[in-house]
Parts: sequence; C-alpha cells; structure tokens
Amino acid sequence: MDEKLKQYRESINNIDAALVFMLAERFKVTQAVGEYKAANDLPPADSSREKEQIARLRQLASDANLDPEFSEKFLRFIIDEVIRHHERIRDEG
Repeated sequence: MDEKLKQYRESINNIDAALVFMLAERFKVTQAVGEYKAANDLPPADSSREKEQIARLRQLASDANLDPEFSEKFLRFIIDEVIRHHERIRDEG
C-alpha cells in the first residue's frame, strides 16, 4: 500500500476511535441526566435546549469549515437517541 495513503488511513482510524470514546462518554453523562429527569419528574425532551444546542453546533461547524447541515443531522441523531433512552428510563422507573 502507498505509504501516504497508509498514513491518512491511520489518522482516520485514530479519529474514529476518539469519536467513539467521546460518544461513549457523552452517553454516560446523558444517562445520568435521564436518571435525574426521571427522579425529578421532568420530561425526557427539552425542545428549547435542543434548539440552543443545534444553533450552537451549527455555529461551531461553520467556524470549523464543516457543513452546518451535516452537523445538525449528526446532532439530531444523537438527540433523538438520548430522548429515546430518557423515555426508557422514565418508563422503567
């Protein structure tokens, strides 16, 4: 394999690993949030917080020269998964 391509792929692999570990850490925190919400009879979703997060991430994406539409889709996927987890926690409690 071409050495330059191998270096690029190693970098991609490292970045992918970092993303997975960061997502795992994020979901640990959102799990605690879900438990807190359930214990305090708070709704699983917070639409104003979601809007703030999406706007913040779109701005960060723009600042980083990343497509804001892509970043919003990515965050929306994560938010939807978090809400699903929070609903499950609420229903189990």
